[in-house]
Amino acid sequence: MFDVIILGIIQGIAEFLPISSSAHLIIFRDVFGIGSTTISEDISMLFDIALHFGTLLAIGIYFFKDFLKMLISGFTKGTKEKEGKMLWYIVAATIPAAIAGVLFEDVVEEFFRKQFILIALALIFMGVLIYLVDKKMPSKKDLDKITLKDAILIGCSQVFALIPGFSRSGTTIAASRALKINKEDAAKFSFYLSAPVVLGSVCLFLLKDGFAPIMANLSLFIIGVLVSFISGLLCISFLLKYLKKNDFLPFMIYRIILGLVVIGWVLFM
Repeated sequence: MFDVIILGIIQGIAEFLPISSSAHLIIFRDVFGIGSTTISEDISMLFDIALHFGTLLAIGIYFFKDFLKMLISGFTKGTKEKEGKMLWYIVAATIPAAIAGVLFEDVVEEFFRKQFILIALALIFMGVLIYLVDKKMPSKKDLDKITLKDAILIGCSQVFALIPGFSRSGTTIAASRALKINKEDAAKFSFYLSAPVVLGSVCLFLLKDGFAPIMANLSLFIIGVLVSFISGLLCISFLLKYLKKNDFLPFMIYRIILGLVVIGWVLFM
């Protein structure tokens, strides 16, 4: 249970910070051995999805009023109001990642999740990219000013996040900053986009594997979901406040250090 709690905390933090939650779950379990004996290999991917469900609940609770306004406005007034427009922008931005996720699900699960060097390089590359894009691009747009084209481009960036290490929040925030959206709203739009993507992943895996593996390990899944939910709530609040006055330098440094540690472990251990 201690390992499960640690993995839940890691998911709640890494899902929203631009440091790649999938990479952290893989590294901490397969490299550092946390949860490797508790979470068997045949349910590891499903357990990761369950932890993502916990952070999905965090998003739903934290942004409940926002999502409610979007749904009401989007289905009653279409794109005439900003909330309705945002709903359909989120839908449009989700399509590229949804298609890629369905097409490449097996490749991701069977190949990319086992390529530790590739994951480490992705951590380092995206850490540097996020920092440089944020430093070089001015903040000229807020969420009310983004266009359908902006939303689709940001959505396309999520495809890269299928590779552990790139980070879904990292790629979408970097794409948003490249389009001159301010840091706080870039993070907020990234959080919005995570909801349908994670929900789709959860539904896809439940259709594929059913509830039997979950019921057989119910206590592990319940604890993991609960811990990732609580830590996720706290992390959303932290990042939105942090980005008002700070940049992505600490995240870049952390990603580089972690990437180098993983490379060293693969080469010398």
